[in-house]
Amino acid sequence: MSKVEEGRAIYPSLRGKTVLVTGGGSGIGAGIVEGFVRQGSDVAFFDICDEESHALAGRTGARFVRVDLRDIGATTAAIGDLGTIDVLVNNAANDDRHSIADVTEDYWDDRLNVNLKHQFFCAQAAAKSMRSNGGGAVINLGSISWHLALPDLVLYQTCKAAIEGLTRALARDLGKDNIRVCCVVPGNVKTPRQMQWYTPEGEAEIVAAQCLKARLVPEDVAALTMFLASADARLITGHEYFVDAGWR
Repeated sequence: MSKVEEGRAIYPSLRGKTVLVTGGGSGIGAGIVEGFVRQGSDVAFFDICDEESHALAGRTGARFVRVDLRDIGATTAAIGDLGTIDVLVNNAANDDRHSIADVTEDYWDDRLNVNLKHQFFCAQAAAKSMRSNGGGAVINLGSISWHLALPDLVLYQTCKAAIEGLTRALARDLGKDNIRVCCVVPGNVKTPRQMQWYTPEGEAEIVAAQCLKARLVPEDVAALTMFLASADARLITGHEYFVDAGWR
């Protein structure tokens, strides 16, 4: 257990719950998988990165299911195969940089499939199980990037802005079935993938712009996600919640 993880809350309401995390093989997703495993949840995760995912599954006991989320038929079938789902964490995304001039129609379609489309269809499929089980929680992952209008991310930011609207709409329509839907909005989280974009000087600029002068790590995002999934958040739904160290 890392120093960041020491003293973290344990939620009895999450013990034994079935949790599905999309894009759970690495980065923020892996931190969320590890967090729910520590809660005693029965965790499955979807990913397409075999090496990292098998290593995570071996380390934690979580179930790795290889699914390309762009294939909606395969995705919904895999969700059906899991049976009961109590918590869905829609984490999978890809923040590759791109310029406006370089965007083609095919790239547009691919980015929306990678970053937005599957969130709706995963929620749709998981809601069937949650409805029959008396309720559940869907946690969508947004991004601070569109709130700050960061450069070279126009399609990613379009999707992440839409996810906040999707969250509000799903919360209204699924609330009658006791299904809560929330959105976690991370700031800049230190992961191996993110480090390819930032020099030490760039990291220092991010920390300087934050109210709290420390680097976010996946455990910080997992902590908020687990609270929102727990019974402690039983009447929390339909809104977005930031974990960004006050980045402005």
